[in-house]
Amino acid sequence: MEAVEVVAAVVERDGRYLITRRLEGTHLAGLWEFPGGKILPGEKPEDALRRELKEELGVAPAVEELIQTVDWTYPEKSVRLLFFRCSLAGEPAPLEGQEMRWVAGADLASYSFPDADATLIARLSRR
Repeated sequence: MEAVEVVAAVVERDGRYLITRRLEGTHLAGLWEFPGGKILPGEKPEDALRRELKEELGVAPAVEELIQTVDWTYPEKSVRLLFFRCSLAGEPAPLEGQEMRWVAGADLASYSFPDADATLIARLSRR
C-alpha cells in the first residue's frame, strides 16, 4: 500500500497551539489535528502547506523547519505525515465549517487526535 503524503502545520502563539477538528465524512472524522492536508502530485511539501492553510483557514503561513516525520498505517490507508513549524500572517478563520481552537501544550493530550500524532502530542505537551 503506497503512503499518502500529508503536511501539517504546528503553529504556536503565546504557548498555545492551533488545532482544527476533522469534518464529518472525512477519514478520521471528529478527531482533532494540526491543520494541513494532502500533497498533490508534483507539489513541494511547503507549497502544499501554504495552499492548504489558505484554503482551510484563509491565512498565508511562513513555513519553517520540518520538526517531525511520521509513517503510519491505518487499516484503510498508509500515511507519511510531515509536521512543519509555521507562523501565520493574519488571524486564521475556519473557512470549511470545521471547529478551530488554540490549546495550551499541556492540554493537547486531553483532545482526541489520530494515533499517528501521538509522539508529537507527547513532545509538545512536555514543553
